[in-house]
Amino acid sequence: MRVIKIEGTDDTPQVTLDANPENPFMEISGRSLPEDVVAFYEPILEWLDEYAENPLKKTVLNIRLEYFNTASSKLLLDILLKLEDMSQSGKDVLIRWHYPDDDEDMEEAGEEYEDIVEVPFERVSYSVD
Repeated sequence: MRVIKIEGTDDTPQVTLDANPENPFMEISGRSLPEDVVAFYEPILEWLDEYAENPLKKTVLNIRLEYFNTASSKLLLDILLKLEDMSQSGKDVLIRWHYPDDDEDMEEAGEEYEDIVEVPFERVSYSVD
């Protein structure tokens, strides 16, 4: 399966989607406020559709965003709903929501997503030095 690697910018997150069974790594990190949010996230959603046909034994998506705008929040939800579909079809899925320990907004965003989707969710705080 192809690997998606998108370098982050001031307005777009860094994205790595690699389903290599030896060393899988799936993460969205940085800031998400792309000018055309649908165009940015479309390849990610398509990759997830393809991946869902033959996923790894365990799927872990790390989300480590510093900031995202309202338009991005909808597309993030679309990603989480695809993972929810996988989980409800019996696949082992985990979402790790990483947030700075001093950022209540990002912590609450993770809590809200956790309430919306039925997927195992792990919220992980970290210190910003």
